[in-house]
Amino acid sequence: MGSGGNMEGYTLQHSMNQQALSSLIWSVADLLRGDYKQSEYGKVILPFTVLRRLDCVLAPTKVAVLAEFALRKQQGVAPGPFLLRKAGESFFNTSSLDMKTLMGDQDHIRENLFRYLEGFSPEVRDIFERFEFQGQIDTLAKRGLLYLVTERFANVDLHPDTVSNSQMGLVFEELIRKFAELSNETAGEHFTPREVIRLMVNLLFIEDDDVLGTPGVVRTIYDPTAGTGGMLSVAGEYLAEHNPQARLTMFGQELNAESYAICKADMLIKGQDVGNIVFGNTFSEDGHPHRKFDYMLSNPPFGVEWKKVEKEIRKEHESKGFSGRFGPGLPRVSDGSLLFLLHLLSKMRPAAEGGCRFGIVLNGSPLFTGGAGSGESEIRRFVLENDLVEAIIGLPTDMFYNTGISTYVWILSNRKPEHRKGKVQLIDAGGFWQKMRKSLGSKRKELSDAHIAEITRLFGDFVEAHDGRKPISRIFGNAEFGYRTITVERPLRDTDGKVVLAEKGKLKGKPVPDAGLRDTENVPLREDVGAYFRREVLPHAPDAWVDGEKTKVGYEIPFNRHFYVFEPPRELAAIDADLKACTDRILGMIAGLSA
Repeated sequence: MGSGGNMEGYTLQHSMNQQALSSLIWSVADLLRGDYKQSEYGKVILPFTVLRRLDCVLAPTKVAVLAEFALRKQQGVAPGPFLLRKAGESFFNTSSLDMKTLMGDQDHIRENLFRYLEGFSPEVRDIFERFEFQGQIDTLAKRGLLYLVTERFANVDLHPDTVSNSQMGLVFEELIRKFAELSNETAGEHFTPREVIRLMVNLLFIEDDDVLGTPGVVRTIYDPTAGTGGMLSVAGEYLAEHNPQARLTMFGQELNAESYAICKADMLIKGQDVGNIVFGNTFSEDGHPHRKFDYMLSNPPFGVEWKKVEKEIRKEHESKGFSGRFGPGLPRVSDGSLLFLLHLLSKMRPAAEGGCRFGIVLNGSPLFTGGAGSGESEIRRFVLENDLVEAIIGLPTDMFYNTGISTYVWILSNRKPEHRKGKVQLIDAGGFWQKMRKSLGSKRKELSDAHIAEITRLFGDFVEAHDGRKPISRIFGNAEFGYRTITVERPLRDTDGKVVLAEKGKLKGKPVPDAGLRDTENVPLREDVGAYFRREVLPHAPDAWVDGEKTKVGYEIPFNRHFYVFEPPRELAAIDADLKACTDRILGMIAGLSA
């Protein structure tokens, strides 16, 4: 069957795989070609796929639900809960229409489709509203395509007996991915490469395989920047593969309306409770204010400023302190990455109740931006002094669709296994990549299954490791990232070079510091300040002293420095010979020009 072939009467066999199903759905693109830009196909195909799936899921209980609806209306009772029970799902539809009957009235397809959509329960109507589906229906009708497109979908059998929830979820994700590739300009915003998610999910679950292997175990997972739901889906797949009896309840929040609709639809298709996916800005309107989670994953937007929500965040920081989400400190307004880290910290299930582990993708700046006492440094200090950082993994550049920059996966936990306590593992996976057959936006590299397995093994083994001369896994004590910034003062001298003494105040009789000579030094946390001062400062400035009141503690993680390998320079004679050959060549060219 060609991609543009007729789909009438074509039902899916059990053996029909995702590939065939998605190419079937994809054949609708042939109808849209010419009337729609490629990047707009998703706006039609995704909501129609969802509509047809829900249509098929509700088909067996349709008659019973309509009868129940009539009965409860007659009794004057709110029908919602009764209809959910009759449908046996987390949603229902009270319209007498379905997609098959829509086909019987070609002239009124638009009005009837609207009526059918209005019959859905609120959660489902919300999905179609966020898709702006009514606008798409109007456009299709104007272009004379509405009946043809509806007919294509009406003839695809998406009943769960034919296409399971997990199969349907995979199809839906494949479609999402295809559309993300087609509309490249926004792909990266709501899309994390699947292999990066797989790596994060591996790292998240690796130490809990035995717990997750217990039949009937239920765990929660949360993504505050859920996008189209990719991270939640991959986590669900991992668990289904490793332990079919375990159940993962998924929670999320998303700010972009279309991504939110896709995520919610994906969860609905997989049988999750879509009430757990909330629309809105995670910072200004936390959609899960009192919940704590077992696992969390996030790929927040890189380096995005938080000016729009600054007022709410500062207010929470100042009025609630550590009982709110932003107690440890606030990063600079130009980069909100660390706010997501703080948000996740506040959602960790307490260690006494089983604890939590989470993974977050950040760019390089949260590792080292900001000196001692700055918001960034205070946040690093909080996570390191509370022993929450398990590992930081440096990924290759060119891994994401919308940026080529270096990125890092942080794994944090409040239930570290004994052998990890007090320590942080840094893994440099910058060399673990293969070239993609075809670049997608800025993404030119990908992790292979072998790379994911190797990084997961390095994390699981928790030992220092080398690749040839180059270190790829290193282990540090938390305090090794800390330092004290001391303020070194020198005395003010008068024109005769004599030290000026203070005449009043608490410095009375003591030398007045000369602000022009004031200096700061960073002393590693594990080193004694006095010993450092005597060794490093006094030999050069015998009259100097430390102003202890100005000392600040800072933390930074100079990731690249810890993996730097010194390459000895070449022999001088070899460099000279190269220079001479180069000079001779230039002289020869000049001679040629003047000849």
